[in-house]
Amino acid sequence: MPELADAAATLIRGRRATRSFRPDPVPDRTLREIFDLAAAAPSNSNAQPWQVEVVSGAKRDELADALVAAHQEGRRSVDFPYSEAIYEAVHQKRRAAAGGALYGALQIGFDDHDARAAYDAESLRFYGAPHVALLFAPDTAEARLAADVGMYGQTLLLAMQAHGVSSCPQGLLSFYAGTVRETLGLDRGKLLFGISFGYADRAAAVNRFSVGRASLDETTRFHN
Repeated sequence: MPELADAAATLIRGRRATRSFRPDPVPDRTLREIFDLAAAAPSNSNAQPWQVEVVSGAKRDELADALVAAHQEGRRSVDFPYSEAIYEAVHQKRRAAAGGALYGALQIGFDDHDARAAYDAESLRFYGAPHVALLFAPDTAEARLAADVGMYGQTLLLAMQAHGVSSCPQGLLSFYAGTVRETLGLDRGKLLFGISFGYADRAAAVNRFSVGRASLDETTRFHN
């Protein structure tokens, strides 16, 4: 079915990380349609181990303020251990290229550490998006269940794209998992990442730069 393949290519290749949003909220009906569609994501033995917290309105603003305060005070709380050492040299090279493109679009110099730090802090306000979804795994989760939540996350991103809603996955939000739980009144769950979403500000330069992808031969081998 070439038409379906073309539609899938448009959907998948059209999705990109948006880092500047208009304040207009996504209608409630569209929100429910998006998250209902995302629930069709695959998981091992159909366990569906994700728990999703969608935050909007006044609670969204409260959470943003709490995250910025935690960042300024150095109060990090990470559920899944993180270290730069998880990346091999080839991954670090790709990350550096993406960072260069991002800060170039923002006209922030490579050595301007203050400006880069200020932008990182601003990202905790969800780049101005009116909504954020926080994706949690169970308290028992390790890599296998985290992978299931990751598959849900990608399905959610594509569901948003299909409904004309822009998004940005944010690993940084998971560095303040304790703050997220406290603000939302949660007593369980391990925060894997968040997704800021809404309608893109098409005029923002930060939404127009491109990072590209590694070639198929770099990442994929076919065995016969």
